[in-house]
Amino acid sequence: MATKVYIVYYSMYGHVEKLAEQIKKGAASVEGVEAKLWQVPETLSEEFLSKMSAPPKSDVPIITPGELAEADGLIFGFPTRFGMMAAQFKAFLDATGSLWRAQQLAGKPAGIFYSTGSQGGGQETTALTAITQLVHHGMVFVPIGYTFGAGMFEMEKVKGGSPYGAGTYAGDGSRQPSELELEQAFHQGKYIAAITKKLKGATA
Repeated sequence: MATKVYIVYYSMYGHVEKLAEQIKKGAASVEGVEAKLWQVPETLSEEFLSKMSAPPKSDVPIITPGELAEADGLIFGFPTRFGMMAAQFKAFLDATGSLWRAQQLAGKPAGIFYSTGSQGGGQETTALTAITQLVHHGMVFVPIGYTFGAGMFEMEKVKGGSPYGAGTYAGDGSRQPSELELEQAFHQGKYIAAITKKLKGATA
């Protein structure tokens, strides 16, 4: 059976979604891995989103909490809000109580990726504060460390991401993920998918 890796994200302006697409490509590049994109439900009204100039959502399917249990590995993505994950993603995780009670996610490898508005806007704190969600579910956090190689030490260009996971800077919203940030996202997907496959094989 194929190893299932779910990339579950929330994206208001599309920056996180662009990273998610590359993460999916990276995960799918691992033989025997089936990667799938999912969005979490929006909690804001259309009227409010319109006032915030948010574009329409893509046609990526909306996930329900119970569907998380189907995955062998999970990679969660979200923009930051004051150094923490966006409320939409937190609301989704708050609805996973039944999975927590049964510890249905325990032992599953999980990664994190994110987008922030500025260089001091939460590239590390957003991931760091999100780890508590994984811990209570018993998931195994898989950071990318410095496995991305020289790209982790880029100093000439603005680059998001950290040893916690892939990331990008949105700025005022006009900046889009750079080629290097997208390469890091691809790497994260491939790296976590390979670990997920290995763990699944070891427990089969």
